[in-house]
Amino acid sequence: MTKELQDRCLELIRKEVVPATGCTEPVAVALAAARASKQLSSEATVVDIYLSANMLKNAMGVGIPGTGMIGLPIAVALGLILANPEKELSVLDTFTKEELARAKEIVDSKRIRIQHKLGNVDKLYIEVNLEDAVDNKVSVIIEGDHRNICFVQHNDNIIVDNRKKTKRQELSTSAEEDELALNFDLVYRFATETPLERIEFITQAVELNRTIAEYSLNSSLGHEVGRVIKSEEGRRFMGDTVFTDMLIYTGAACDARMDGAPLAVMSNSGSGNQGITATLPVWAFAHREDSSFEATVRALTLSSLMVIYIKQKLGRLSALCGCVVAATGSSCGITYLMGGTKLQITYAIKNMVGNITGMLCDGAKPSCSMKVSSGVSSAMLSALLAMKNQVVTAQEGIVDNDVDKTIDNLTAIGRESMNETDKLVLEIMTTK
Repeated sequence: MTKELQDRCLELIRKEVVPATGCTEPVAVALAAARASKQLSSEATVVDIYLSANMLKNAMGVGIPGTGMIGLPIAVALGLILANPEKELSVLDTFTKEELARAKEIVDSKRIRIQHKLGNVDKLYIEVNLEDAVDNKVSVIIEGDHRNICFVQHNDNIIVDNRKKTKRQELSTSAEEDELALNFDLVYRFATETPLERIEFITQAVELNRTIAEYSLNSSLGHEVGRVIKSEEGRRFMGDTVFTDMLIYTGAACDARMDGAPLAVMSNSGSGNQGITATLPVWAFAHREDSSFEATVRALTLSSLMVIYIKQKLGRLSALCGCVVAATGSSCGITYLMGGTKLQITYAIKNMVGNITGMLCDGAKPSCSMKVSSGVSSAMLSALLAMKNQVVTAQEGIVDNDVDKTIDNLTAIGRESMNETDKLVLEIMTTK
């Protein structure tokens, strides 16, 4: 692999594997609110938020870090108060008690109005419209990427307008026109051939995600999936193995993140849960099995870049649960740590696609920790079968002989055929 190609892969990883405090959907809305508020010279008296269906779904039921509250209004209010868009997905990482109290007053004032943006918009679409007491107006749009502030208007003055560069006909993807298009062979060669010193930074993702997992194991957060598996009863019925370690750390980190723990995680392709699931199962396996530092780094790189590859094809948001994607990356990393060949890693991918394709996303919420645990379970089983040369064949379901075509089939289902499922899920969620 050429150095130029390595450079482009590294650029992609550094772009997609970034810290995020809180669930990325409400945080992205807070980011848009912060950018709009920074543009407005006085306090907003009117706050109108328009969101795509997928944004609404993923922001309704998740805890907001440091607030003890759930959902969008408090995230928006904090964004307005903090007005710090330069912090991007860490926009909510630090605020005072006084700022939180002021944000709660804004929520109580009922000035924040959140609506579904109708029409043909990107699946990741955020529009914030502010107005102050003397009729100054600001509009901000984020589209296609959680950090992509593509439009800013202050009264009649258009300050930023990059919408034509990011407009998709229907669907969000993470791959811009000039971005490197990945495939399995490229992902594998980058992870296994790149000089170690160029990719060892990926361990920073483990440190960040392991910190929130350990915080969760010493707290009572979410559904306590990690704590339950680690408990005496959990050990009695599920054992004390490398597998349960993988479940404990991954489930615990997700418990904390979905419950609004005031700690950052290292996200992947716009999702903290994807970042957690791409790293902690691989790290836990390597740690328990005493894998070498180099093998661990390469396995983490393989897992993380595989997730980025699949998300390029699937899009930022979809009806398919992100843990399917992230756990597929983990299964690749685990198979590599088991000593698996390149062919056996393709077997792991096919086994994952043959097993948990179709797991739907019904929004970000505490029970996501149960879904990521199911994904990790499938990742381990898929790797074990792959090492025995057992693979779901092209005669079974949506799996193809070609691994990239198999990934195409997986992402087409999540990107296209599950759209009606997505609409029904949102309808159920908003009419309960």
